[in-house]
Amino acid sequence: MARRNDHSREEIRSMALDAAEKIVAEEGFKGLSARKLAAAINYTVGTLYLVFANLDDIVQQVNERTLDALYDWLRAHAKDAVTPEEALLALANAYIAYAETRSARWNMLFEYVADNGSTLPPGYLVKAEKVFGLVEASLTPLAGQNSISEVQQAARVLWAGVHGICLLKIRQRMDLAGEQNAEAMAHMLVENFLRGFRHGTQA
Repeated sequence: MARRNDHSREEIRSMALDAAEKIVAEEGFKGLSARKLAAAINYTVGTLYLVFANLDDIVQQVNERTLDALYDWLRAHAKDAVTPEEALLALANAYIAYAETRSARWNMLFEYVADNGSTLPPGYLVKAEKVFGLVEASLTPLAGQNSISEVQQAARVLWAGVHGICLLKIRQRMDLAGEQNAEAMAHMLVENFLRGFRHGTQA
């Protein structure tokens, strides 16, 4: 095992974030603590706080890495779509799949915000905007005379609906949806939203 002074500040940061992701994946957001994280990388809590401001700082940085991973995941799953409609359906499917397969990290994106109650850090907002940008890019060819701000708003409205379906699935409340599964609900949502969106562009 490497001695503590063998690691640079940046190496400690990377080790800590990797370990934090592992703890969250295994135990959920509530299982993450500074003491547990320091033990996982064989450092003291004091050394950990020489690299990070506090536990909130660690959670924020993990969440930013999650947003990067989510962006790459969504983009990869929608890259072969031919039409905007296909791209939006692929993005919806991919978002549900990410939430299902990486549910602990996905949950922490929203649990942390709800528990912390403070203003989101700029880095988080920039990365979240990139994710919304994928939806906006698919809506833009269908926008007609709609302004950029209207497309941005439409992307957020649509994705709020997809996110709600994800919550039903992840929180195991799909019995409230009757016989439809999450993917079928997302497809119905996207298709009906686009029908109304196109109608609005022709008004």
